[in-house]
Amino acid sequence: MEIWVSDGPPCEWAGRGDELPNRPTVSVIICAYRNDRWLQLKKSVASVEAQTSPPIEIIVCIDHNEELLRKSEECFMKERPVEAVPLIVLANKYDGHLGAARNTGAEFAGGEVLAFLDDDAAAAADWLERLIAPYDDERVGAVGGKPLPVFEVRRPRWFPHEFDWVLGCAYRGLPLTRGPSKRLIGANMSARRCALQEVGGFHTDHQDDMDMVQRIKYAQRKVIYEPLAIVHHFVPAARTTWHYFWKKCYNANKGKVEVFANMQEAASLNAELTFVARTLTTGILVEIRDVIQGDLYGFARVGAMIAGIAIAGLGHLSGKLRLRRSRPVPAIGQRSEGSRVHERPN
Repeated sequence: MEIWVSDGPPCEWAGRGDELPNRPTVSVIICAYRNDRWLQLKKSVASVEAQTSPPIEIIVCIDHNEELLRKSEECFMKERPVEAVPLIVLANKYDGHLGAARNTGAEFAGGEVLAFLDDDAAAAADWLERLIAPYDDERVGAVGGKPLPVFEVRRPRWFPHEFDWVLGCAYRGLPLTRGPSKRLIGANMSARRCALQEVGGFHTDHQDDMDMVQRIKYAQRKVIYEPLAIVHHFVPAARTTWHYFWKKCYNANKGKVEVFANMQEAASLNAELTFVARTLTTGILVEIRDVIQGDLYGFARVGAMIAGIAIAGLGHLSGKLRLRRSRPVPAIGQRSEGSRVHERPN
């Protein structure tokens, strides 16, 4: 996948912003590709327009969907009030998908911080105010917030909270207060523009959030999780099934193998190992307590935890075997046809 070639000045603290003089300016980037998420996309844009600390611009990047591109230009750009936050609709200029669309938006953006919001997520009114506060520390390169699930149907009682990452949402085990984090969630994350540019932007369409975080951490910058920066992430009924659960556990961990290989020295399995250890100890103990208190679905959640970890492990092994049979690992930043992804992740 095409990476972002750094041609700008070195990363320096500017500390500008109209609403908060000591805070950096912010561009919000929303990537979209599906027609059936149109109403969610409109809510996403409206939530950014209603921020207590507004961005300098909203960038909607449409990923290889001409119909959605025309519809977005018609809705968002024509007859826009003068006093409204500037909004631009772009087409993904690269062959890839989500990571490439984020690179397209990032290259166009003028903010010192780039905030990424999913097209099916609506931000709380103080989202940006909370998300940008940690950047007062010049050493911070990326900050993520807390995506809370909004279920189309009732949450399955067998679904363990430790696995809400399957839904693209915050999961049990993440910090409860602001602090360093090994992972951020792509539906609700941000990066200092110069820090993202230094690592070449997004390198993959799958696991693009994990890839970005590990590269920025490897560049000796802090990555912070701020749970008070909240967005509400829509979870369709199709994502609450056992079929979706096991496929996501398997495919996500299978795909990580190649992403880790391309990161080379920046790669680390520490977050995954910590997750497994916590889930098999604290997570199971919590469910046993729930069973003692009368919630017999705790047994089902324990079973789902163990099955999810086992399936993830199988996915990892499958990814290792696939990598060995495929190609040599390219150097960081080197383009490779084998690393280009043309299928949209679930």
